[in-house]
Amino acid sequence: MLAYTIYLSFAGALVLALLPRVAAGFARVFALAIAVAGLAVGLTGFIQAGTSGPVLIADIPWIPAMGIHYTLAADGISRVLVVLTGLAAVAGILFSWTVKERTSEFFAFFLALIGGVYGVFLAVDLFVLFVFYEIAIVPKYFLIAIWGSTRREYGAMKLALYSFLGSAMVLIGLLAAYVMSGAHSMDLHTLAAYQYPVSFQLWAFPLVFTGFAILAGMWPFHTWAPTGHVAAPTAASMLLAGVVMKLGAYGCLRVAMTVFPHGMDPWGWSFLGIGSWRTVFALLAVIGIVYGAAVALVQNDFKFVIGYSSVSHMGLVLLGLMTLTQVGIDGAVLQMFSHGVLAGLLFAVVGCIVYERTHTRDLAILGKLKLGKTMLFAAVVFAIAGMASMGLPGFSGFVAEMQVLMGAWQAFPWFAAVAGIGIVVGVAYTWRALQRVFLNDTPVTEPVEDHAPYAPISWAEWAGVLLLTGTSLLVGLMPRLLLDVIAPAVQALPHILVAGGRG
Repeated sequence: MLAYTIYLSFAGALVLALLPRVAAGFARVFALAIAVAGLAVGLTGFIQAGTSGPVLIADIPWIPAMGIHYTLAADGISRVLVVLTGLAAVAGILFSWTVKERTSEFFAFFLALIGGVYGVFLAVDLFVLFVFYEIAIVPKYFLIAIWGSTRREYGAMKLALYSFLGSAMVLIGLLAAYVMSGAHSMDLHTLAAYQYPVSFQLWAFPLVFTGFAILAGMWPFHTWAPTGHVAAPTAASMLLAGVVMKLGAYGCLRVAMTVFPHGMDPWGWSFLGIGSWRTVFALLAVIGIVYGAAVALVQNDFKFVIGYSSVSHMGLVLLGLMTLTQVGIDGAVLQMFSHGVLAGLLFAVVGCIVYERTHTRDLAILGKLKLGKTMLFAAVVFAIAGMASMGLPGFSGFVAEMQVLMGAWQAFPWFAAVAGIGIVVGVAYTWRALQRVFLNDTPVTEPVEDHAPYAPISWAEWAGVLLLTGTSLLVGLMPRLLLDVIAPAVQALPHILVAGGRG
C-alpha cells in the first residue's frame, strides 16, 4: 500500500506538467489533494504495520541481466520517514498557496520531488534507491532556479553540484560492492550479508558515508545548505530542511553503515585520540553542531539563521548514528523526524508569514517594524517553534536530543559535552532572533516605511502551523508512538550496534 505514495506523487506531477495552463486555483487544490492522499496512505501503512518487522511491498524484475529488481519494503525507520514526507508535502503546499508564477509547473516539480523522496525511503534494491535519489535532485534545482530569490541561480547550481558530487561518490562505492560481492544483485540485504574484506570496507565506508552525508549537511561539506535554503522559495526551503537533508542521513544509516559496518572498526593506530572512521565522523558531526549554532548566532539575514541552525541540528543526527548504540540511533531517527517538522515550521514563519508581508529578512529592519505587535501570530509561532527546536520539554526535539546525547555520552563523553555547548548556543541564537525581530523595544530614531496593516493570516497558513505544531507536540508528549516503531527496526540492522568491538 505504501507504494502508492510514490505513484500518487508522480501521477500528480505528470498531470500538472501536461496541463501547464490550468487555473492556478485548480493546480493548488489538485496538488494539495495529492499530498493529502499521500499522507493518508503513509499514515494508514504506519498504523497497519504497527511494530512489526519489514513488510515487502513490491518485488518485480527490472534489469534481469544485472540482477536488479524493483523492490520496495518498509520497516519502522522507513515508515516514520514516509509519514514525515507526507507531513512536509502537505505543509509545503499550504505555505505555497500564494504562488502565482507558473503555478502548475511549480507544483509539478514539487510533487516530483516528493515522489523521489518517498522512493528513497522505500527502496530496498540499491540501484532503485539511487535512481530515486537522483530524481529528487533535479526538481530541487528548478524549484530554486525559477521560483527562488537572493542569488537563486547560484544557490541552485551550488546545491546541484554538491548533490551530484555526493551521488558520484555513492555510485562508485555501490558499484564496487556489487562487483566485489559477485552476488549478481543490488539487493540491500544480499550485499549486507556478504563478508567484504575489512581492507575494502575501510575505504568504501567513508566514501559512501561522505557521499550521503554531503546531502545531510555534514561539516565541512555543509555550505550548499544555508545558501540553498536562502535562495529557495518557502516550500522548497521546507522540503530541503524537512526531508531532503534526511535523505542523506538515511543513506548513511541504511546503506553505508549497513553494507560496510567494519569500515567503522579501529584502524589499529590513533592520532590525538582518533583511531577509526567512526570517531572521525563523530568529530565532524560535533564540529557541525557547534559551528552551525555559532554562525547562526551572528547572522543578520533571518533565513540564514534558520539555515545554519539546520546544519547544527543535522550534526546531532550524524552524531547519534556514530554512537552505534540503541538509544543513540533511535534518537538520531527521531531527530530526523523532529527536525523535519520544526525546521519546516521555522522556514514557513520566516519565508512565508514574515517575508511575504514585509519583503525583507534583515533583522535590523525587521526589528524596527515592531512585529511583536503588528504580527503577533508570527511572533507566537516562532517562539513556540524556536523553543521546541532547542529542546523544550513537551515537544519532539526534547526527546530526540536527549536520546542522542545519552548515546553520545556512552560512546564519546567529551563529544557529548561539546555537543551540549552547541545546544546552549542554539538557545542563544533562537532568543537573539526572537528578540531582534519580534520583541525589539529600541526607540526608532530613523523614519521607517510603514508596512502595516499586514495581510491577515490565511486559512492555509493557519492549517500549516497547526499541522506541524500539533505533530511536534503529539510526538513530544507521546514519543513511544514513534520510538516503539523505530527501536525494533534499529535492532534488526545487521552488525551495526556496538557489541564492545568498535572504537
